[in-house]
Order: sequence, then structure tokens, then C-alpha cells
Amino acid sequence: MRDSFRDLHSALDFLQCEEGAFDTVKQIITQQGYQKARLFFVGNGGSAAIASHMATDFMKNGEFATFCFNDGPLLTCITNDLGYENSFWLPIEQHGMLGDVLFAISSSGKSKNILCAVNAAKSKRMNVITLSGFSAHNPLRGMGSVNFYVPSNHYGTVEIAHLAILHSILDEMMEDERK
Repeated sequence: MRDSFRDLHSALDFLQCEEGAFDTVKQIITQQGYQKARLFFVGNGGSAAIASHMATDFMKNGEFATFCFNDGPLLTCITNDLGYENSFWLPIEQHGMLGDVLFAISSSGKSKNILCAVNAAKSKRMNVITLSGFSAHNPLRGMGSVNFYVPSNHYGTVEIAHLAILHSILDEMMEDERK
């Protein structure tokens, strides 16, 4: 078996999150079964691709209202005028509401713009779900109502695990709806 597959297998086996995290996330985003929340996804680089991918899948397959703020003109406008750390803060500040859900995705868990987005979401009393990796002491790891930490220092492993976590949540929700 390739080393990268062994690392991914190990990272998923030793995934760290609160007990019942997957069910808690499903309850949060369906508002305990009464209505579906609006979902916001943020990330940089590969995590931005995951954010975009999952915003699309949750909208198309899960029928959620989703937002992903990685549009080029939007990002360059905000980062030019307000600084990179505010690239996601302003859209969350403008659009986020009580009960909405932010999925904050960062391999390192140290990206200032992701941390600012989380703080903006908390000030709006949004629910925050974090996905991080690398250092077990990264600041993002404990900032959410639910936190998924992938114990690996490899970008590919962390990013694939984050994608697998989010897909498994959506897949389980879709399966629950069919029952």
C-alpha cells in the first residue's frame, strides 16, 4: 500500500471530534428537523475548492441554501480594500444570521481570514463547524460548536479527509430523508 493511502487511513481512523459530532452536525443543519439552515462554506486554496464543491453538493443534493465566498472579483475587492484577513469576514457580516451554519475549512487551522470569519459568525450567533489538521494546537480546532481535527501534517491527507467528512454528513442526511 502506498504511504499516502496509509496516512489517509490512519488519519481517518484517528479523526478527532466531539462524541456524536456527525449526528450533532446533522441536527444543527436541519434545525432539529424543523427547517433547513442556510449553509456558508469558507476555505483557502484546496480548502476553497472543497468549500465550493460542498456548497454545490449541499445545494443540489441536499436542497439547502448555500453560500461560498470564493468569487474572484469579490475576494480581490475585499482583500484590496480591507486586507486579506477580512476576505470572508465582510460577506459573513453582511449575510449571516442567527441559526445559519458556517463550515470553516483550513488544513493548518491558522489562516487569519478563516479565524476572522469564525469570529464574525459567532457574533451573528451562527453555528460554527470547523475542519482542521496539522498541529493539534491550531487555533481553529476549538472554535466551533463541533470541531473535526484530522491528525496529519500532509495537505493531501487533510484535504481528502475534510472532503470525506463533509460528504459523509450529506450522504447520511440524504439517506435519512429516504427512510
